[in-house]
Amino acid sequence: MNEQLWSQLIQQAVKDRRYLHQHPELSGQEYETTAFIKARLEKLNIRIMPYAEIGVVGFIAGKVGKKTIALRADIDALPIQEENHVSYASTTPNVAHMCGHDGHTAVLLAVAEWLANPAHQVDHHIMLIFQSAEEITPSGADQLVQLGVLAEVDAIFGIHLWQALPLGTIGCVGGPMMGSIDDFEVTVTGSGGHGSMPHETVDPIYITSHLMQAYQSIISRNLNPIDAGVITVGKITAGTTFNITPESATMIGTMRALRHETVTLIKERMTQLTEQICAAFGAKGTIRFIDGTPPLINTPFYAKEIERLVSPTKPFEEILPVMGGEDFSYYLKEKEGAFIFVGMGGEYSEYPHHHAKFNIDERAMEDAIQLFIMIARHCEIK
Repeated sequence: MNEQLWSQLIQQAVKDRRYLHQHPELSGQEYETTAFIKARLEKLNIRIMPYAEIGVVGFIAGKVGKKTIALRADIDALPIQEENHVSYASTTPNVAHMCGHDGHTAVLLAVAEWLANPAHQVDHHIMLIFQSAEEITPSGADQLVQLGVLAEVDAIFGIHLWQALPLGTIGCVGGPMMGSIDDFEVTVTGSGGHGSMPHETVDPIYITSHLMQAYQSIISRNLNPIDAGVITVGKITAGTTFNITPESATMIGTMRALRHETVTLIKERMTQLTEQICAAFGAKGTIRFIDGTPPLINTPFYAKEIERLVSPTKPFEEILPVMGGEDFSYYLKEKEGAFIFVGMGGEYSEYPHHHAKFNIDERAMEDAIQLFIMIARHCEIK
């Protein structure tokens, strides 16, 4: 593609991103976004595969076609009121693209347009996954995997425009890259009474305080020190007034880890501690886990491939894992591949993801488009 056509492609990507930013839709409700994407792919004569009502899966046949590469973008927005004063601000109250998914969608649309040009046909088949519901459980990725979207895929790749990485830098790592997300709800049932007579009660608030401390011993004393896990209590609900010991207390929070085995260990120990500590105080304790996304674990081979492709022209950083979650992990449980951060941090993108003033640096979109095209053209597929 000559310089003028490339410039037009980038300009169209920015235009698409701003349109999507103005018209965000929540997870599982992306009907207009789906229609927008489908119309664009159909105009490019890209075959639409019938996998889901919301979201779009396109397919472009390759020259040789012995392997299939999947490229994925997420399309959903967040329940946040945007505070940016820009011409393309969200027009939907309390809904906004405050994570960058509008950019991801525009990037993959640009890649689709480049690949649809017969002059740019690549050797491998390319599957384009525009996925719904990344931000919620049940996950859109999990649903697509269960529908068999990866059945014929040999490797899958995804990108995230990443505010914590400097603009122009590409980041990836082989092995664990992002944490699991599982929430929990603990109920401690004791016996209430008058606050002046603690000996006649079984105080669930007091017992809950012991559970909070005991959970942290899992991280400090049950995990291998070179492993990683996080247990955070986000809310405790109990009682009604100053001088009444309540019957029960409820505690909710989140737990995260970088390995599947660590997730299992933390859940087992939290269950044991909840039941046994409560029993020791004469109370009953129950814990319920709300399963979220598993750890995101990149295939080391493909992380090295990304470094090989990027390093000649762009700064590459072998990043440290982060405990934020991402449902791309469902794809990587089924098939090999890699998730990649495309840096955009700087003066135009200074607020973190999910902040009401978050915004992407649109210059990073060109880096992401180039990266996907390099993967489609030059990545070695096992």
